[in-house]
Amino acid sequence: MGDRLFKLQDAHKLEDPERQVWLPVADVIRALAIRPGMHIADVGAGTGYFAIPMAQAVGPNGKVYAIDLQLEMLNMLRGKLERLDAPHNIDLAQGEAGKTTLGSKCADVVLIANVWHELDDHEGALQEAARILAPDGTLALLDWRPDKNSPPGPPSDHRLPASDVVQFLTKHNWTTAPPVNIGHYSYFIGAIPPNTIVSATS
Repeated sequence: MGDRLFKLQDAHKLEDPERQVWLPVADVIRALAIRPGMHIADVGAGTGYFAIPMAQAVGPNGKVYAIDLQLEMLNMLRGKLERLDAPHNIDLAQGEAGKTTLGSKCADVVLIANVWHELDDHEGALQEAARILAPDGTLALLDWRPDKNSPPGPPSDHRLPASDVVQFLTKHNWTTAPPVNIGHYSYFIGAIPPNTIVSATS
């Protein structure tokens, strides 16, 4: 991960109101096809930009697992959740994409947002996603488009083309939907693990 890891001193960027303009959470939630009662693993949750609205979307019978490598990020999220108007169906866990610390088959969706380009071990992250996904679960990768210059986001040479990510997934026998652009700077890829039966009506 090294110099690609999002720095704690830049956490204020995660709270920038402009972020809702160039990466609307509602568009991501729509792409995830979130329904009440779902369990979602937010890997690299940061300060809860996606975790909190996803927790609202899944409702009281659903759950969001907010996972982050940096304890300080989780503490910032915990502070948010102490507000009375925050949802109470978010579990915080210190972990990483290759070792989330979650139980097997616990998540209907695994969201890895703006983290895939940081990872050194994509195979490990993919294996972990397959482990924690429930039957018929979906892996969702949201990351930075390399054809859009920063700011915001990481340097262009840190970004991975969507076509390369799809190629990696298909090489490991995951079934992917065509990438779609979300917001001004991001792409979204949905994928299901090997040996998943795809319904003819889906």
